[in-house]
Amino acid sequence: MNVLVVDDDYISRTAIARTLEKGGYQVTTANDGQMALELFHKHNFQVVVTDWEMPRISGIELCKAIRKLSPRRYIYCIIVTARDRAADTAAGFAGGADDYVTKPFNPHELLMRVGVGRRIVQLESANMTIFALAKLAESRDPETGAHLERVQRYCRILAEHLQMCPRFADQIDDEYVDLICRTSPLHDIGKVSIPDNILLKPGRLSREEFEVMKSHTTRGADTIESLLHEFPNTCFLDMALNIIISHHEKWDGSGYPFGLSGAEIPLCGRIMAIADVYDALTSKRVYKEAFSHERAKSIIVGDAGTHFDPDMVDAFVALEDEFIKIAEQFAEPASPSLPPESNTPAEVAPPSESIANAPAPALNNSAPSLEHA
Repeated sequence: MNVLVVDDDYISRTAIARTLEKGGYQVTTANDGQMALELFHKHNFQVVVTDWEMPRISGIELCKAIRKLSPRRYIYCIIVTARDRAADTAAGFAGGADDYVTKPFNPHELLMRVGVGRRIVQLESANMTIFALAKLAESRDPETGAHLERVQRYCRILAEHLQMCPRFADQIDDEYVDLICRTSPLHDIGKVSIPDNILLKPGRLSREEFEVMKSHTTRGADTIESLLHEFPNTCFLDMALNIIISHHEKWDGSGYPFGLSGAEIPLCGRIMAIADVYDALTSKRVYKEAFSHERAKSIIVGDAGTHFDPDMVDAFVALEDEFIKIAEQFAEPASPSLPPESNTPAEVAPPSESIANAPAPALNNSAPSLEHA
């Protein structure tokens, strides 16, 4: 296992590195936080052991930066410091550290704590399996491309922004941000159970077919609920369940499956709604060209208070430059333009009646939605 040791003191850095190397670990060292981040981009570290007080970037700041750089891969961070007050320990954990070792360190204790980190990091395979399953479900629709990657990042930046808003400070902490990032790829897992003749239908869905399509929310939720019976009070599963069941609900109560409205809709579902719809609007499909960011923004802003929580729309507008960067970073490969006569299936219709005459028309006899997001 690869371990990064960060300390501006040569003697301390060398002592820690030699202890870990004797314990069988592959060790890379850095003399400050900036150098550590540079190395982090080049190597696949599983554990970081860092001093607290360093020039340029402190150990706590390093932990926070690592969390942002690895949204889908957990890095176990251990702070090594001479600080031994309870308040300092609490501050270290609050800053993103997983464990805490005081100087002068006991070699055996350090090896044991890194060993704990190794076991926890090994659990990451479960998270990767979850993402792989979500990608497998998504692969049934060959046009979704990097949808999961984009949506995952949209959710993260929205949650981080809302975390800074007093109204949501008691609901969103660092753990919440991490959870919504990790669970967001599961939002459409229920589509695994939708028949191909409906999921992949190139034309308009009938009312009966649309009802089957809508059931992907409850079918996905049923799967997660069965896991919660076996593993109750699991935050990861609770978040996944709420996202799956509520990301098609609408602020005015016209969504599905339960017609929830306002704050009845879980916060994670309201965040996901923005991310999912934006990606659907700005992505190219065989039946539609990708909408520009400005057009997608106009649609979302126009649906504040109807489809979307106005606070989520405000956050989206504040972050629009970040949304554009993510969309460009994970853009789909260029493909030939659509023929003029191409049809738009109902499930990707615009989110509001006010734009029902746009090139993505609404489903006959049913409310418009973004079902193939």
